[in-house]
Amino acid sequence: MRINEHTAVSTTKVLLVPYSAHHVPKYHEWMKDPEIQELTASEPLSVEEEYAMQRSWRTDPDKLTFIICRPAPDHRLGSSAIRDRALDIQSMIGDVNLFLSTAEDEDEASSRVVGELELMIAERNEHRKGYGRGALLAFLAYIVKHESDVLQEFHAGQDFGARSQFDHFAVKIGQTNHGSIALFEGLGFRKTSAEPSYFGEYELRVSRAALDMLVTSSSNTASPDGYMEVQYLYHAGNADTWD
Repeated sequence: MRINEHTAVSTTKVLLVPYSAHHVPKYHEWMKDPEIQELTASEPLSVEEEYAMQRSWRTDPDKLTFIICRPAPDHRLGSSAIRDRALDIQSMIGDVNLFLSTAEDEDEASSRVVGELELMIAERNEHRKGYGRGALLAFLAYIVKHESDVLQEFHAGQDFGARSQFDHFAVKIGQTNHGSIALFEGLGFRKTSAEPSYFGEYELRVSRAALDMLVTSSSNTASPDGYMEVQYLYHAGNADTWD
């Protein structure tokens, strides 16, 4: 999606930045790890394929992603998160993703929009520090705040009538990944079945209404962990070049 192409989300816990071409080499190194491949059900890609995938994340209307970075020293960055590219790469620790799809209603001639989430903290030495929870809360807050724009881009400008909200959000987690299961359950996600699927995964869901209670105040103006959005710019290599 292009909605977050120039937007960073800064909180006291994490800094989320749009997945950009300069992130690809480090991301590619992460995805060579067999354990990460297993946890994410991913196949290894060539670096050229990884660049193509990054472009897909930027342009496809059914995908939204941020790179997770350690928080800025002062998370209140003003109106812009101007980042040195080397610092940007050094501070990246994972990613958080949303896939949009539709599910047909059994009782109506319409469809429901479903958001499937993925979360990865790729840097092992950054596990168990609260980055996953912080990133997920910030990401969900962003989605709720920009819900109508996200859905408009997903539907490519077509009229989607009364379906102006997501129906629910879901995540699929391997049955042995107890830490991730506990993280999502702690945020109100619930297993759809007592037993894992044929693929050894649990699906956990949270309703749209429950999500709103989680990430917003009653006035719909407050968000978790000092949430703020800023324009994202990075220094591209010399004093006069910015992107």
